[in-house]
Amino acid sequence: MEGYKQEFIKFMLECNVLRFGDFVTKSGRNTPFFINTGFYRTGAQLSRLGSYYAKAINDNFGLDFDILFGPAYKGIPLSVATTMEISREYGKDVGYSSNRKEIKDHGDKGILLGTPIEEGSRVLIIEDVTTAGTSIAETMPILEGLGAKCVGLCVSVDRQERGQGEKSALDEISEKYGIKTAAIVTMSDVTEYLGENEIDGKMILDDTLKKAISDYYALYGVK
Repeated sequence: MEGYKQEFIKFMLECNVLRFGDFVTKSGRNTPFFINTGFYRTGAQLSRLGSYYAKAINDNFGLDFDILFGPAYKGIPLSVATTMEISREYGKDVGYSSNRKEIKDHGDKGILLGTPIEEGSRVLIIEDVTTAGTSIAETMPILEGLGAKCVGLCVSVDRQERGQGEKSALDEISEKYGIKTAAIVTMSDVTEYLGENEIDGKMILDDTLKKAISDYYALYGVK
C-alpha cells in the first residue's frame, strides 16, 4: 500500500472522520464504522485532505482535465482545496466549479459557481463518500446539458458495499455513466492497515470489531 494511503487512514482517525462503533447509515444499515467528512474543519486539515485527493487523482486519472467539479454542498470545499494542492504539488492550474442548489437570478447568475463549464470542457467530479450515487445523478445532467465531458469520479473512501444492486456504488456509477471511478483508499485498505498496525500505541481493530466488520460485509459487501 502506498505511503500516502497509510497516512490518509491515520489522518481520518486524527480528524475523527473515521469512527468505529455502532452506527446507522442513511440507507438504514447498521454499520460498525462511519465516515463523516464534515469533521474536516480547519484550513490545515483541508490542505492535507486536498493533498491526498491530488495524489489519488494524479495516480488514477492523470491531470489532463480542465475543471474539478464538487457537487454542493460538501463537494465545494473539496474542489477548492484540491485544485489548490494540484497547483502547488504538480504545477497544473485547473479550475474548480460547483452547482448551486437554487439557481441565482442576479449578479453571477446561473446554477454554477466558480469556473464556467463550456462545450467540450473536460470535467472530473470529486466527492466525499458515495453510497447511493444521488449527487452524481443530479450532477451528470448538468454537465451533459452544458456539453462537458466527464472524465471520472474520485471519492475519499470506497466503502465497497452494494449500491442499488449486487455491485458496489462506484461500479454502478462507472457502468451507468461510462466513466472511471477511484478512491483515495478502500475499506479493504483501511481494515488491512489498522488490522496490522498500532495507532498511538494501540490496536484500533480488536477481534470483536474485526468480526463486526466481517459480519457487515457478509450482509452488504460486494459479492
